[in-house]
Amino acid sequence: MSEYTLSEIKQTDRRANRLMDELLIKEGIQRDGNLDYSLGLFDEDYKLVATGSCFKNTLRCMAVDSSHQGEGLLNQIVTALMDHQSAIGNHELFLYTKCDSARFFGDLGFHEITRVDGKVVFMENRRDGFARYLDSLSAFNSGKEAGAIVMNANPFTRGHLYLAETAASQCEQLHIFVVSEDASLVPFEVRYELVRRGTSHLKNVTLHPSGNYIISSATFPSYFLKDSETVITSHARLDIRIFARIAAALGIDRRFVGEEPLSQVTGIYNRVMADELPLSGVQVTVIPRLAEGGSAISASTVRSLIKKGDLAAIRPLVPESTYEYFTSPAAAPVIERIRSAGEVIHY
Repeated sequence: MSEYTLSEIKQTDRRANRLMDELLIKEGIQRDGNLDYSLGLFDEDYKLVATGSCFKNTLRCMAVDSSHQGEGLLNQIVTALMDHQSAIGNHELFLYTKCDSARFFGDLGFHEITRVDGKVVFMENRRDGFARYLDSLSAFNSGKEAGAIVMNANPFTRGHLYLAETAASQCEQLHIFVVSEDASLVPFEVRYELVRRGTSHLKNVTLHPSGNYIISSATFPSYFLKDSETVITSHARLDIRIFARIAAALGIDRRFVGEEPLSQVTGIYNRVMADELPLSGVQVTVIPRLAEGGSAISASTVRSLIKKGDLAAIRPLVPESTYEYFTSPAAAPVIERIRSAGEVIHY
């Protein structure tokens, strides 16, 4: 049997990254846009025969050259990735895989949370992780008529505030989940605090980090699905299956979403959700977008103005608490991050 060398594939190693792209494409996988650590198994001729990557605490982009399958190489890759995660303090691990690979990962200690048949399975390495998460949420179930919003708030705008105020007026208790994953230009800690400040006057609002179980469209892995609409549809259906169980724990029977005239991704997502979430007993209420100057207010517009350095122009588009933050010294690193970004508009 051949001997292989396991090594990290760093972003600066152009040759290794080219080999990784070639192997992924050969095996029908496109490199995920969100990766922060990658590994490769190389043969004596420095040919890449297997690879795998991570983003935060999720395992992604795992492939073995078809001519080397059956040698246990994927097992080596997954074990090495898990060791890396443990070394950096991540002990709660997640992965998305094709349905026909779920049994393999089950043998490595992963447990299924939910799936979209024929498309994707969502798994974690803790047998009771999701159940414990649901138990923790049940403490916030007041028994009142409850609704929910999931928002990224990148950053929190008057549009988000209008959605929250409108939803809060239509239910006794409103749960707002702020997407925890840090794949956005505005970090989670800042986004969460801006939502907290901006909604502090709404006494029936309970704020939650989304945690690992409410899936972020920014981090959903699209690498093994064939086209963008399949990705969005599969993402929405997976979210529906997970959210239905979260809703049951909290007594939620309505999910509020903002009308989406600008983002094709969010528009498709909302449409699929509106069709399928009611099948789980949760009605979807679409709130028209708040406009300013004849245009719908969007976080993309706010980020674009920040990128241009026009902070004064964001004032009509954001709550005063958001404006105060971005005009304070504390916002300097976030403003620099936005200005340095190649693209700040999400489609």
